[in-house]
Amino acid sequence: MSAIRHALSTSREDDFAQWYQEVISEAEMAEESGVRGCMVIKPWGYGIWERIQRLMDDRIKAAGVSNCYFPLFIPLSYFAKEAEHVEGFAKEMAVVTHHRLIADGKGGLIPDPEAKLEEPLIVRPTSETVIGAAMSRWIQSWRDLPLLTNQWANVVRWEMRTRMFLRTSEFLWQEGHTAHADRDDAMNETLRALEMYRGFAEQVLAMPVIAGEKPENERFPGAVATYSIEAMMQDGKALQAGTSHYLGTGFAEASGIQYQDREGTQQYAHTTSWGVSTRLIGGLIMTHGDDDGLRVPPAVAPHQIVILPMLRENDEDEALLAYCEELHAAIAAQHALGEPIRVLLDKRPGKATQKRWAWVKKGAPLILEIGGRDAAGGQVSMLRRDRLWNDKAKANIQAMPREDFIARAAAELGDIQSSLFTEAEAKRDANIARASSFAEVEAFFSEDKRYPGWVEVEWARPTGAELEQVVQKLKALKLTMRNIPLDAEPVDGDCIFTGRPAVERIYVARAY
Repeated sequence: MSAIRHALSTSREDDFAQWYQEVISEAEMAEESGVRGCMVIKPWGYGIWERIQRLMDDRIKAAGVSNCYFPLFIPLSYFAKEAEHVEGFAKEMAVVTHHRLIADGKGGLIPDPEAKLEEPLIVRPTSETVIGAAMSRWIQSWRDLPLLTNQWANVVRWEMRTRMFLRTSEFLWQEGHTAHADRDDAMNETLRALEMYRGFAEQVLAMPVIAGEKPENERFPGAVATYSIEAMMQDGKALQAGTSHYLGTGFAEASGIQYQDREGTQQYAHTTSWGVSTRLIGGLIMTHGDDDGLRVPPAVAPHQIVILPMLRENDEDEALLAYCEELHAAIAAQHALGEPIRVLLDKRPGKATQKRWAWVKKGAPLILEIGGRDAAGGQVSMLRRDRLWNDKAKANIQAMPREDFIARAAAELGDIQSSLFTEAEAKRDANIARASSFAEVEAFFSEDKRYPGWVEVEWARPTGAELEQVVQKLKALKLTMRNIPLDAEPVDGDCIFTGRPAVERIYVARAY
């Protein structure tokens, strides 16, 4: 068998970080913006985000949550009310101090000293404080609870080390913020959001995740408890793909979110917050991409099927184009994964093979190549992106009657969706080990393993200084604790860090 010549110049095995950047570039997902840490999201990348936004928004609203919008600028005094919260974000905050520029006399511009703001404004890193101020106005009685809100917005966190989609100074996200009468109701909402994220990641993004509670040192600043979904990337690293926080009454006390209960007593509300971001796109790339580029699960593909007329350069084959138009209309009338099939007829000029490989790199789930013989014979030639190569190292193109393809198009898309998840889940499960001692953890992450996965260990949930010792011990190996899985098996041994009887299991990994 001849060797496969892949579409990308860098393989995952040779340099995963460079491969990731090449996928983004070759798939036309995003590009640098001219501002460090900020990116321009191009139509294919933004189209995936629009699909994520649309499908996630449906789930959010189905839970009774209403969308709203809050300002981009937040007064510094709002953050000062919640000391632990502001300390957690202080190093990442972008600050606005002036509202006007003037000429500097040298052909440039400087902030006008006369236009200094009375109070600095923070460019939104997260919205707990400003939403808390609104909730204090909106909530007066137990009848106003629960209050369930969400916003789709951009946020700014001034990152020192940036990577497109994974860690950028500005990113897009949704942030849910809710207020409740008591702890139980707030915890139910926290876990509901976590389960929403788990289901979305697995059912829509075909990305297997582990849902669980973060250890104390990984909690959101000011939270009582933080939960996450963790996904394993193909290089074995963990990606925190979504979080949900139970905030207790701390933010309510800082913002004055009080209500009169049924007995007429003033009580502080219990609040939550939860969110996912454009980081999900980075997770999608590193979960499903291969050495030919991106592979997009059909549920979030902007175009699930792309039709490519095999036109010669500067050729206008009216019969071929008419056949493709009819095929496009017939496919668009079908449904897959609960929605009309999204199909594109790509009539742009250019060599057919170059256009095919452009869509391969973008990861369109199904590519149909239609030549003159196909049109004359009522055929289509189908290329499944998840099964690109056959056993002879050639593109796995299947020819079939047009009506047969139309009848099976929905099933093909559904099969691609499930096969991508099954493949990713098998890779993850094959790269999770258990360790009963710290020496076994060290051995698992030894230098001879290029892309090690995760280790599940038992621990006694230490706190304070004892926990900090654990954190530093793991940090020396570039490791972090990811989360305590909610569906873990019972413990049956001792904590690998303290030697005391274990109380739960936790995952340890290198992470993004």
